[in-house]
Amino acid sequence: MTFKKTQQAGYAATIVAAALSFMAPIFAYAQEVVVYSSRTEHLIKPVFEAFTQDTGIKVSYLTGKDNALIERVKAEGERTPADVLMTVDAGNLWYAASQGLFQPMNAPQVEKAVPAHLRDPKGLWSGLSIRARTIVYSTERVRPEELSTYEALAEPQWKDRLCLRTSKKVYNKSLVAALLAHNGEAATAKMLAGWVDNLAAAPMAKDSQVMEAILAGQCDVGIVNTYYFGRLQQEKPDAPLKLFWANQNTTGAHVNVSGAGVLKHAKHVEAANRLLDWLASDRAQELFAALNKEFSVNPQVPVDAIVYSWGDFKQDQLGLERIGALQNEAVTLMQRANYR
Repeated sequence: MTFKKTQQAGYAATIVAAALSFMAPIFAYAQEVVVYSSRTEHLIKPVFEAFTQDTGIKVSYLTGKDNALIERVKAEGERTPADVLMTVDAGNLWYAASQGLFQPMNAPQVEKAVPAHLRDPKGLWSGLSIRARTIVYSTERVRPEELSTYEALAEPQWKDRLCLRTSKKVYNKSLVAALLAHNGEAATAKMLAGWVDNLAAAPMAKDSQVMEAILAGQCDVGIVNTYYFGRLQQEKPDAPLKLFWANQNTTGAHVNVSGAGVLKHAKHVEAANRLLDWLASDRAQELFAALNKEFSVNPQVPVDAIVYSWGDFKQDQLGLERIGALQNEAVTLMQRANYR
């Protein structure tokens, strides 16, 4: 009898073990996190797949435009299924925080790996990759020693030689906000008037159009986000264009971020914080930045080969939350200067 009971117990244990083995993948995905992202699918899907591989936490995501996603979270309120908002530019992150959409992060790796000026001082959001916004120029018609600062592009030597993206884009709002913080209202207004006076064409919809205009001889210099230049280099490695790191003897080149925060009404708070912490890890940083030709927020992480070829530069250390707070004033100045 004892033998039979032991044998039956053994069979039962075997069945339970088999069932648990069969259900292991289900348990592995028992945790999940939902992300609203303004970064396009091809830039985030490989990252989320790697996170799931490392942690067993499933990531569901919805992509869309920055403003639309922020307004969606506001409208959904407590009913939102989203746990994390991932977006680009400190202006968007600051605005989302100002609308009370985030809760403080509990992500020690973020605090350890991400420099303070790239994070919200209240811990509501953090940058996850860096893009610089700097000068691009024709190597056929411009000598690098002619270049120096963003402000100097307002000087008469650049008359009818400057191309810019529209002031409506958040990237230019943030750049002008940073210059406003450094230089004050009067000097920034004067610079903007000079930029407008030097334009060779009406402001363009995209950074890529600015570079194409330079290549076509329509203008000689412009201002672009570095990852746009990286994409162009991949497609046209021999294009006679080069980056110039602006303001190296003053404030440093303007930098901004793509970043994220945990939403106030997140349903999976622990998984959301774990995702942000993982995104600050060396493995994630290298992958996340390389996909879009960006810089890692952790300066110790190697960068993509194309990004590495641009060389080191001095970053503007201005806190990004300050840039967000000054965007409305920057927009007002651009409107007064007729910078469209």
